[in-house]
Amino acid sequence: MRVLVTGVAGYIGSNLAFRAKECGFDVLGIDGFTDYYNPAIKRNTAKRLVAAGVEVLEGDLTAATSVMPPYLEGVDAVVHLAGQPGISEATPWEDYQRNNVLATNRLLEAVKRMGTSLKFVNISSSSVYGLHAMDRESAAPKPASWYGVTKLSAEQEVMAAQWSTDFSACSLRLFSVYGERERPEKLFPKLIRAIDLNLEFPLFEGSLEHQRSFTYVGDVCEGILATLGNWDRADGEIFNLGTDQCFTTGEAIRTVEEIMGKQANLKIVPQRLGDQKATHANIDKIGSALGWAPKTSLKAGLTKMVDWYMSEVKGKIDWV
Repeated sequence: MRVLVTGVAGYIGSNLAFRAKECGFDVLGIDGFTDYYNPAIKRNTAKRLVAAGVEVLEGDLTAATSVMPPYLEGVDAVVHLAGQPGISEATPWEDYQRNNVLATNRLLEAVKRMGTSLKFVNISSSSVYGLHAMDRESAAPKPASWYGVTKLSAEQEVMAAQWSTDFSACSLRLFSVYGERERPEKLFPKLIRAIDLNLEFPLFEGSLEHQRSFTYVGDVCEGILATLGNWDRADGEIFNLGTDQCFTTGEAIRTVEEIMGKQANLKIVPQRLGDQKATHANIDKIGSALGWAPKTSLKAGLTKMVDWYMSEVKGKIDWV
């Protein structure tokens, strides 16, 4: 099976591409190498992907035209990970709209024009549920951020095509994914670097008590691949993809401190509007339908992440 991964040089996209290649898939990826964070990080990842046999193209999904884009040639499945990530007051609405909604629309229309049975896996987010993400997939979404709003809009367009035509698609709502190659502004990369270099670690006010379904990226990749391996049960469905284990941010920070043998120097900063108060993945549906369940404990996943930082980042990549 030839699989296209959008956002392939990013965090989850690169992990998925490496894992899919290991599983025997023919993997092609596209990335826009945008400057939301240091593009040099993604270009370094792209070199590793190419060395592993993944074909990497550079391109803007919003630039798709009436002609079939080259990245769709010969493709059997698309995993759509590209988008504007995170909740940031510094990111304008236009970026969320363009990179989440418009990019998905252009990609979707290009795929539909092919007129094939291509499988389309849309990657959504628990942010569509709003400040408290603990519901089943059938619950009414209540997004509380521009990120959540635009991810929901993209998901609805993909699923509307499936529900109203013979388009073949499913959508996965991811919960608090962490692991190797995570974006540098995220909790764990910043925390590990701060502890290692004895720097202050800025923490949003009140977030020590936030509850999270911290889900290891390797488990997420297995969940995505499970949809492709069980397409007759995935087509037309929306699944929560996360862990049903729940930890506070404070507990996660203490776990990293234990692994590294050092305490973090916390600096409390004003809270971030739209930040989720609690995520706790209900994964009954994906477990029943696809037989998927997370296997990696928080401590085991964070240990892998610390090892990755020490071996592949420290002194080698400017991970800021």
